[in-house]
Amino acid sequence: MSKKIFAANWKLNKTPEEARDFVIKLKNEIFKIPDFFSGREIMIFPSAISLEAVSSLCAGTDIQFGPQNIYSEKSGAFTGENSAEVAKALKSQIALVGHSERREIFKEQDDHLNKKVALLQNLQILPVFCIGETLAQREAGKTLEICFSQLQNGLKEINKDQRLIVAYEPVWAIGTGKVATKEQVAEVHAKLSEYLSSQGFRNVQLLYGGSVKPDNAGELLKIPHVDGFLIGGASLQPDSFLKICTAV
Repeated sequence: MSKKIFAANWKLNKTPEEARDFVIKLKNEIFKIPDFFSGREIMIFPSAISLEAVSSLCAGTDIQFGPQNIYSEKSGAFTGENSAEVAKALKSQIALVGHSERREIFKEQDDHLNKKVALLQNLQILPVFCIGETLAQREAGKTLEICFSQLQNGLKEINKDQRLIVAYEPVWAIGTGKVATKEQVAEVHAKLSEYLSSQGFRNVQLLYGGSVKPDNAGELLKIPHVDGFLIGGASLQPDSFLKICTAV
C-alpha cells in the first residue's frame, strides 16, 4: 500500500518562533507512535520567512518541507519573490505551485505556473501542483473542463517520469467550512486519475484539499484515488494536524 500524504499549508501564519514550537511539538508526538512514517508522508509549507526555522528542526527527520510559492527563475532582479534555488539550499524537498489564492489574488496564469513546475523538476524539488474550480464554474458544470485545462496548460512538456503531486481543491470549499461530498470527491479524483494516466504521467499522487478536519478525514481517505490531503486551517495546531494524520 502506498503511503498517504498529509501536507500542512500554513499560508500567511506563524512567526519563526511559532513555527519552531509547532515542529517541536509535532516531533514529540510522532515519536510516541511506532512506525509512524511507514504509512505516511508528512509535509509542511510554512511562510517564506519561517522556512529556515522549519528547515533547521526538520533536518534529520522524515518531515518534508518547502515554500508555498517560488518564482519561475532561479535568481535575478525579481524583488519580493522566492527563489527555488535558495529553497533547495535550505534542503527543501517540496514546493507548492498554483494554489487558488495565488491564481485568484495574484493572477498567476497557467503558462507561468508551467515554468515554475519545470524549474522545480530541474532542481529535483517535488512540485505539489494545485487545481480546482470556483463555485460558479461548478454550478455551470465546468468542474472537469477547468481542472483538465489547468493540468494540460500547467504541466505542459514537463518530465512525466518524475514524481508529481496534484492537489485538487475546489475553491468554494477552501476555508469556508464547506466540504465536497464524498460522491463529488470520488467523481473528480477518479476522472483526474484517468486523465493523468492517459497523458502519460507515471508517478503521480492526488491530494484533496478543502476544509479537511479531524472529523471528516477518515471518511475522505476511504475514497479511491485520494492519496492524502492538503490541509489549511486544521494544520495550524499540532494536535488537530496529527489527528488528521492518524486517521489513516
